[in-house]
Amino acid sequence: MLPVKDRFHLPEGVIYLDGNSLGPLPVGAAERIEDVTRNQWGAHLIRGWNVDDWMGQPLSVADRVGKLIGAPAGWTVLGDTLSIKVYQALASAVMLRPDRKVILSDTGNFPTDLYMAEGLINQLAQGHELRVVEPDAVADAINEELAAVMLTHVDYRTGRMHDMDAITAAAHAAGAVMIWDLAHSAGALPVDIQASQAEFAVGCTYKYLNGGPGAPAFITVRPDIAETVAPALSGWLGHDAPFAFERSYRPAPSIERFRVGTPPVLQIAALDVALDAWEGITIEAVRTASIALCEHFIAEVEARVPGVTLASPRDAAQRGSQVSFHFEQGYAAMQALISRGVIGDFRAPDIMRFGFTPLYVDKADVTAAVDHFEAVMKGRLWDNPAFMARGRVT
Repeated sequence: MLPVKDRFHLPEGVIYLDGNSLGPLPVGAAERIEDVTRNQWGAHLIRGWNVDDWMGQPLSVADRVGKLIGAPAGWTVLGDTLSIKVYQALASAVMLRPDRKVILSDTGNFPTDLYMAEGLINQLAQGHELRVVEPDAVADAINEELAAVMLTHVDYRTGRMHDMDAITAAAHAAGAVMIWDLAHSAGALPVDIQASQAEFAVGCTYKYLNGGPGAPAFITVRPDIAETVAPALSGWLGHDAPFAFERSYRPAPSIERFRVGTPPVLQIAALDVALDAWEGITIEAVRTASIALCEHFIAEVEARVPGVTLASPRDAAQRGSQVSFHFEQGYAAMQALISRGVIGDFRAPDIMRFGFTPLYVDKADVTAAVDHFEAVMKGRLWDNPAFMARGRVT
């Protein structure tokens, strides 16, 4: 069944190993955007909010995402950016534990999550502390001081994966609120956020879900607490009756209270099409294929490519759907690979990062990618000033 390459527009001659950063264009997405632009916005104008249900799509399309992360139906919503959703979840978590002042995270968390925590702490000015430990020290750092534990499930640099159920259980045993960032998990591996009993999960939809650049983020909230928290970002679309235009905020009695502003209609339309690529595909099948591709890549690189050191966990059970290698000149080496049609990416200080998405990557792609990797490293093709000049996005 896998891969299903015909469901994506893949440039000829390109081996795309960067879907963990931005997925490729799904077949039909451009046509859907054009249809929404011409036949909905163009023909219906403002009536599209009702006629085309633009207002309901952040919930209906979110449920399609929710199925891939084990969220209960009706308790996920799309909108805004991941940074905004992190802020919403963390602010709500802190309010749920007003007598506690410590937020625990780790060095493998994506920087924006930590920045949002720092900003929230500064705004609250109530003596809160962001405590950051190494990933393997998280479990031992969980104690009754904590208001919240906020972690990225899969480390964006190395692919190291936390044990979601074990850490959530430990956080709850200590009386803390659990927040998971699923940016590198949703669409890459099985997640059962409902079974974990975590209070909050957030994520983006432009990586493994292929929603396109700027695709909306999601937040899912455990149903039993969703109506007891008042989101710090109390936007008008999170109001119980937004078109009543009341002077004061009154939160919606549902996940809709975590809506903030106007939904990105065109981007949600693209995401809706992207989720069609999962028809007939289970996340379990994707995970099985992903492990096989990653194992093949690691074995081939370590056998044939000099000068690089595995940065990802060797045990597949502890690794997401990416493989990273250390190399001092990793940025230049990645640019050399990209020039040969193998697209991965680089993360400071020395991480060459390769994502494996079985929807459109197969074993032959992996073997060919290693052929190029071997040529770049053995021939020192990276040692070229053109490959060392850094762009704004690395």
